[in-house]
Amino acid sequence: MKQFKETYRSKVAERLMRYVQVDTCADPNSDTQPSSMKQKDLSRILVEELKSIGLIDAELDEWGYVYATLPATAEGNHPVICFCAHVDTSPDCSGTNVKPILHKNWDGTDIVLPDDTSIVVSKNHHTYLQERIGDDIITASGLTLLGADDKAGVAVIMDAVDYLAQHPEIPHGKIRVLFTPDEEIGRGVNKVDMQKLGADFGYTLDGGERGSLEGESFSADGALVTFYGISAHPGYAKGKMVNAQKVAAHFLNSLPTDSWTPESTSGYEGFVHPVHIEGGAEESKIQFIIRDFETAKLKEYEDRLEAYAKATCEKFAGSSYSIKVTEQYRNMKEMLDTVPHVMERAAKAYKSAGIEPQIMNIRGGTDGSRLSFMGLPCPNIFTGEMGIHSKQEYVSVQDMEKAVEICCFIAAV
Repeated sequence: MKQFKETYRSKVAERLMRYVQVDTCADPNSDTQPSSMKQKDLSRILVEELKSIGLIDAELDEWGYVYATLPATAEGNHPVICFCAHVDTSPDCSGTNVKPILHKNWDGTDIVLPDDTSIVVSKNHHTYLQERIGDDIITASGLTLLGADDKAGVAVIMDAVDYLAQHPEIPHGKIRVLFTPDEEIGRGVNKVDMQKLGADFGYTLDGGERGSLEGESFSADGALVTFYGISAHPGYAKGKMVNAQKVAAHFLNSLPTDSWTPESTSGYEGFVHPVHIEGGAEESKIQFIIRDFETAKLKEYEDRLEAYAKATCEKFAGSSYSIKVTEQYRNMKEMLDTVPHVMERAAKAYKSAGIEPQIMNIRGGTDGSRLSFMGLPCPNIFTGEMGIHSKQEYVSVQDMEKAVEICCFIAAV
């Protein structure tokens, strides 16, 4: 591995620019698995590429998961390591007809995107870009997101297993590759076959800034608050109608605005966030996401949310409410703390690649959050993906290349 820089011929930028042109947007309103069948379009491409690299058992299953194996080159017993990334992109911004642009040796000036010149990627707004002057930066053209979240991770894993396959002299244990659908809508590992995967621990490639190593995530629940009113003909509604929409609006307006919200919290602070509202006079529903790094606090937040709902209904005679809470994922740290060698192995690989690891938390979750509780401890490694879920999304090619190097150091024994 000492000769990595001399022997590595990067294809990671070319891979990413091809992958992002395949529309893989997840569909939160679909009940299928995967939520959008077009995600499989990219997965089929990946299977063929993996086979051409030499991972001949690569397969795409009915649920949209790609599994593949890079056989061990080291003798003896070594842990089976999984590298995981997701192929879907966020429904928050269009991923149709993505046109990636490579800005070589970026000089630090504003990047004005050509298809919508009002979209500007600037180091003044994206402070991390100040560290990437001189890098090759990839953006979209202004009409779509880029899709580096998480196709940068896909490209990194593909480049890493390609390099290791071409260099069998590097001793490593069995490597398992897993590409998942629907991470962006919280269903990324719903149908993963853990027995088939057969890995001891893993790493998701779905992080941002170079050097970040994430071993802690939010714990997360979803909540559906439903308000029930009384419908009546509006022409004869006096003294009869109780409009559930107005009840719901009062409830939302009663929630704090200077705390307990995404726009007013940071660091280790949790929040409760309404993400969707629908309904009519008789019934109105509000969907919430509930987040904190301490799992026990989720119940406190849910009780507080219900107290606001109860107080609201007391102001509207004849109205009522219900609340349904659904567990989504839990803080991966709870499991990673029981197997410290997993984080230690990654930190050692960072240092071998010349990077001091920055142990960070994720104000969100990854597939690794749930995989950690399914028996696959799974921290998160950076890829350089930044400005995600927006038309200002960008990624540094050099960040991706450094992530490839780290994967190879993690794999090596």
